[in-house]
Amino acid sequence: MGSRLAGVAVHLPEHRMSTAEVERRLGPFTPPAGLVTRLTGVESRHVMRDDEQASDLAVAAARKLLADTGTAPADVDLLLFASASQDMVEPATAHIVAAKLELSCPVMDVKNACNSVLNAIEVADALITTGRYRRVLIASGESPSRAVRWNVDSLQAFLRAFPGYTLSDAGAALLLTPGDGVLGSGFTADSTQWEVGTLPGGGSRHPRDPEHTYFDLDGARLKSAFLSLGGGVLDATLDRLGLTWADFAVICVHQVSLPYLGVFAERLGVPTDRLVITLPEHGNVASASLPLQLATAQRLGRCGPGDLVALVGLAGGVSLGMVVIRL
Repeated sequence: MGSRLAGVAVHLPEHRMSTAEVERRLGPFTPPAGLVTRLTGVESRHVMRDDEQASDLAVAAARKLLADTGTAPADVDLLLFASASQDMVEPATAHIVAAKLELSCPVMDVKNACNSVLNAIEVADALITTGRYRRVLIASGESPSRAVRWNVDSLQAFLRAFPGYTLSDAGAALLLTPGDGVLGSGFTADSTQWEVGTLPGGGSRHPRDPEHTYFDLDGARLKSAFLSLGGGVLDATLDRLGLTWADFAVICVHQVSLPYLGVFAERLGVPTDRLVITLPEHGNVASASLPLQLATAQRLGRCGPGDLVALVGLAGGVSLGMVVIRL
């Protein structure tokens, strides 16, 4: 007996900020109007309230999921908080989420940038398959709006902070239970590329310097790192499962920009009609991206019980992976 995906839910903050608003807020360097949208395809993003935390976004999604699946807090055996964001360095944000949900189960954080949720699915599947836990709740709360640099004084500073202007806040939750829905997964990484994109503040390297509390990314190098990583692990996973891209009703791919999504799909032979495009309307919601795409596809009737779905993740560090699920 393996695991199955019993449900998925997403929470999106009500307040939205258009890309035009983002560009107007920047200064003293001001980019040409419409540049961010032309380069990325992002038209708007969600921004959490000042009194909200990453844990609040995760809790909102988790409460919706528990209600939708008829799962009581006492029925949850393990909580995994899976997110690039966190409320604080210590304790694990999973404890804060559990307290707000009134859970009494073991908890832990699973953190790997935008692949956090995808890696948490792999962890949950393994723990359920071995019989250690039966119901594992995965909750993500992404709050990248707190780390966007608005004060840029030069083109160079703008370009280093540029990827942050596509990011969006969101919460997501998934429930895994015993079953046979999670068919397989595969992951790879090139950790020599970890310096390409960072949010360096708060750790032992930069414990208190406010200048390191903003995203610092080299978009061109990040794209090259992903392209050099290749899609071998994805091909190997499909081969192992006896599948091709044509077998999937929906293929969810983490989205950082529409141009790169097109390049990625073309190189791997992914049928574009199977993609779920959420980036223009919702921005890059980090590790909540794949749950958002899956929930969107379900709401639109593009996939349902018995259908195959692929969750393909790309993350800073850099890493690439895929989980194959039969709904």
